[in-house]
Amino acid sequence: MAGPLTGIKVLDLSRILAGPWATQVLADYGAEVYKIERPVSGDDTRHWGPPYVQNSDGTDTQESAYYVAANRGKQSFAIDITSEQGQAQIKQMVLDADIVVENYKVGGLKKYGLDYDALAQLNPGIIYCSITGFGQTGPYANKAGYDAMIQAMGGLMSITGEQDQLPGGGPQKVGVAVADLMTGMYAVSGILAALHHKNQTGEGQHIDLALLDTQVAWLANQASNYLIGGDVPKRLGTAHPNIVPYQAMKVKNGHIMLAVGNDRQFKKCCQILGAPELAEDSDYASNDQRVANRDVLINKLEALFLCHDIDYWLEHLSAAHVPCGPINTLDRVFENPQIQHRQMLFELEHPTAGKVPQVANPVKFSATPIEYHSLAPTLGNASTNKA
Repeated sequence: MAGPLTGIKVLDLSRILAGPWATQVLADYGAEVYKIERPVSGDDTRHWGPPYVQNSDGTDTQESAYYVAANRGKQSFAIDITSEQGQAQIKQMVLDADIVVENYKVGGLKKYGLDYDALAQLNPGIIYCSITGFGQTGPYANKAGYDAMIQAMGGLMSITGEQDQLPGGGPQKVGVAVADLMTGMYAVSGILAALHHKNQTGEGQHIDLALLDTQVAWLANQASNYLIGGDVPKRLGTAHPNIVPYQAMKVKNGHIMLAVGNDRQFKKCCQILGAPELAEDSDYASNDQRVANRDVLINKLEALFLCHDIDYWLEHLSAAHVPCGPINTLDRVFENPQIQHRQMLFELEHPTAGKVPQVANPVKFSATPIEYHSLAPTLGNASTNKA
């Protein structure tokens, strides 16, 4: 069964994560993605290990787990774009392409005749998505930008981590490269919007996407809290700035994540805790009051949660429809029956390593379900006359 983007051809000149993540999603959706890589070395992330995918004899393939996470479903073309022959190959491929994704420095492809203006002359309908740290314009346009520094500059690290006065306090980056990943997802939605416009008008366009812009855009309620309330948000560890109690709670043998989202749920939570009077107390009866009296309330709740273990609280709170969950390590994530039922883990065949595990795309189409055909490609696995 064909995917929803069957027939769409994507020329992927990107590397590392933001661009490859976007083009992997497009490949999952059925697009034909041609990954253009430097001869010999290929995408930098091929070598970002260990761990590496291992051959059947136990030796490393020199394809890192990082690379495999972001490049399935593509065909690899080893092309030297600094050479006239390589530039001619790319231009020939563009004639038949719908989308180009690249993440070179601003102006980096112009000297090779592979910038948007040059390629749009060859194919006026081309959708050309440029991903950079800071965008095509502005005082930082020529600076390099990487995920960790973008998390810092874009405000995310100022609201991530434990409070400064507590043990382990201070700024923290998120455990995965979320600025890159979110930029990749914005790229997908922008490309699909541009594709819809092209289908209506025949007109292609240039998409200018910056990691810093993306990071600021998805500060979401935290940005709105500052812009409307005027107070600069602080780090709260696992706690929520606008909802209480909504944080990790220490219990007898570890922690659970409690996510009480309204007054009704708080009342049920207090009943399970054996302290129904807390929900009737004017200091805690409404979320506004719970936020105002956060520290005192959390201290009272913590004393109650320490009376029983993780399994007890998960069972009783869940039975009362009070949102909560375990704080799982990744081994427990992939053992979770819900994750297994949703088929979020599957395997794809590698030419020398056998079956390699993959995390599935979470989108479930009813009419055009995703079909996974190939693992991240070995370098240069496709010939240029195949396009």
